Amino acid sequence: MSAEITLFVNPTAGRGRGARAAQPAASALRAAGFCVRTVFGADAGDALAQLRTAVREGTGAVLAVGGDGMVSLALHALAGTLVPLGVIAVGTGNDFARAMGLPVRDPEQAGRLAGEALKEGRIREIDLGRVDRAGGADGGGSGTWYGTVLCSGFDSRVNDRGNRMRLPAGRFKYDLAMIAELAAFRPFPYRITLDDGHVIETEATLVAVGNGSSYGGGMRICADAVPDDGLFDITVVGDCSRATLLRVFPRVYRGTHLSHPKVTVHRARKVTLEAAGSTAYADGEPMGPLPVTAECVPAALRLLMP
Repeated sequence: MSAEITLFVNPTAGRGRGARAAQPAASALRAAGFCVRTVFGADAGDALAQLRTAVREGTGAVLAVGGDGMVSLALHALAGTLVPLGVIAVGTGNDFARAMGLPVRDPEQAGRLAGEALKEGRIREIDLGRVDRAGGADGGGSGTWYGTVLCSGFDSRVNDRGNRMRLPAGRFKYDLAMIAELAAFRPFPYRITLDDGHVIETEATLVAVGNGSSYGGGMRICADAVPDDGLFDITVVGDCSRATLLRVFPRVYRGTHLSHPKVTVHRARKVTLEAAGSTAYADGEPMGPLPVTAECVPAALRLLMP
């Protein structure tokens, strides 16, 4: 095992917390006897190219410093390799870290635990989602990897609006974005194909395809999703009125919305979503308009665990 660890840093994550978090994380790793290499990158493409070089040259592990977007970018260099991922979660939502039981906004502790996990071999193999489409974040046309939730419908519209908002920070901006989107609310006619066979045609407010349990800073839309069972949890929120959606929405943070009669959950290895006028996001990143096909790839990532 290489004694070098690569810190993959987003300096703008969490209003500058990414840059500030790199130093205590690096100090904790050096104190544990590791050499630390830092990758910044002028932009996402440059950062990913540098990270792929580090992986190719034999780094012992990669620690993504930032939020879910930085983790998502790291997946494109690490998926299918033997190089494990650690997370220094200092972004806005940190849904990947929360779902995996990793420390949030404590870079020193996260760095220390990652170093201990690497020394002691505490590695969990988890599944990843892969969205197949032309091009993609890796520029190779082989699919876009994601670790938490792919969403479409009302929630993708909320995501789009929330990403444009500068204030407030954290999950509250998504609450405000939801209220704003309610003014133009309408359900979408969906065609959902599971595992190349079973077809569901329905009017739906949203469809979320979960490898992890939450998105948007703690909204547990796929609350029962297990990231190493080889299956997605697919949450379908049916044709709700505005009043019903407002009543159900607060329950998303506890995951209790799954018992509502307008909500159904399916489990599948592969799913194709079709809906005119709807877009998809995965790990908070835009995937483009539907249709999209997502596949659950078992044991695609090795994750350092506390």
